[in-house]
Amino acid sequence: MMKTVLIAVIMVSFSLNGMAQKNLARINESGELRVGMTASQPPFSMKALDGSIIGYDADLAMVLAESMGVKLNIVEIPFPKLLGALENGDIDIIMSGMTITMERNMKVAFVGPYILSGKSILTRSTEFSKTEESEQLNANTVRLAVLKGSTSETYAKMEMPDAEIALVDNYDDAVNMLIEGKTDIMVADFPICAYEALVHPEKGLITLAEPLTIEPIGVAISPDDPLLLNLVQNYMSSLAMIGILDALEIKWFESGVWLDLVKE
Repeated sequence: MMKTVLIAVIMVSFSLNGMAQKNLARINESGELRVGMTASQPPFSMKALDGSIIGYDADLAMVLAESMGVKLNIVEIPFPKLLGALENGDIDIIMSGMTITMERNMKVAFVGPYILSGKSILTRSTEFSKTEESEQLNANTVRLAVLKGSTSETYAKMEMPDAEIALVDNYDDAVNMLIEGKTDIMVADFPICAYEALVHPEKGLITLAEPLTIEPIGVAISPDDPLLLNLVQNYMSSLAMIGILDALEIKWFESGVWLDLVKE
């Protein structure tokens, strides 16, 4: 598919030479695109059994880099530190299932959305799996686990302030807490909850049939680089027009053809 993209994508030619924006100039000089992602947000990004980083965002980053004519360098960073890494210039862009919010948009620019997500829950309780409104989870007897620094943390604190909320550094920790009975619910994006339920059916993990909210996911870029923003926006629009985004969504969110890469 990647090789087909290089042949199929016909778009306006962008020359990187002479562009003064710092990140775009660095990408041009180094021939490398540094993309920050957690590698712990399946199916957006995760570690395969061989240690490689795979997922929807990983594939999309590869297609984007190949379309730009540069090498891809995935930089693995914990979610709470992604925006800081972008601000410090340690990475060029963020592609890590990041929801576009007003608060984040005051710090960085976004290209997208390239996919829509929404908040959901992962649980072992059939009662909780029938939840239709967040108010049903707002009780001091309910224990929640959420990713630190994520919109799930904000959502849980706003919608379920009476619940007991535990902050985790990654989703593996939250899933282990569920399996060990240390929490009742993991609050996360719908695709992540669906993935965990799909991979761990023997653990009795279940999720909602429909997400509780709708959230746009985008590519975060430094506001100091409007030309890089413009370049990425044009390539992403082109990839959407020729069906690459639809194909990746089917592969990573519907088909399950990649499960053998992560399941022992």
